[in-house]
Amino acid sequence: MSAPGSEAFENLVATLDYPMFVVTAGPADDPAGCLVGFASQTSINPPRFLVGISKRNHTFRVAMTATHLAVHLIDRENVDLAELFGSKTGDNFDKFAHCAWHAGPQGAPILDDAAAWFVGRVLDRVELGDHVGHLLEPIDGKAPERDRPWVSFNDVRDIEPGKQA
Repeated sequence: MSAPGSEAFENLVATLDYPMFVVTAGPADDPAGCLVGFASQTSINPPRFLVGISKRNHTFRVAMTATHLAVHLIDRENVDLAELFGSKTGDNFDKFAHCAWHAGPQGAPILDDAAAWFVGRVLDRVELGDHVGHLLEPIDGKAPERDRPWVSFNDVRDIEPGKQA
């Protein structure tokens, strides 16, 4: 349900094509992950990144106790990976049984088919309405090998979410 006076804002953001990320958390024996669109670099020096995770997601419950999160950039060649993490819920489906991954820095689950990723230490959590922002300090990662078309909101707009935000 829309808040009064928010129609112009909702129409404006509906025209934007944000990059989408897959965020993972948890120990190797019980990993969690979800597709997120609310994410942004927040500082250059020191480097900081904010990831918003819906309070309804299985990943949210795991991320709230995690000390580190992994943020993955997916290229369009692997849009199926974004669909997997956006269309299924970890409440009743093991997403990690359907993709290649390994335990990375600080045990964070790293998706092998991600074009780029970083692991960040959780510095703070901020209440953001129906999402909680996790402020990350990058500690390790893998940069993209070349510039590619990244998965964006328009690529996943029609995915039926595993959980509604």
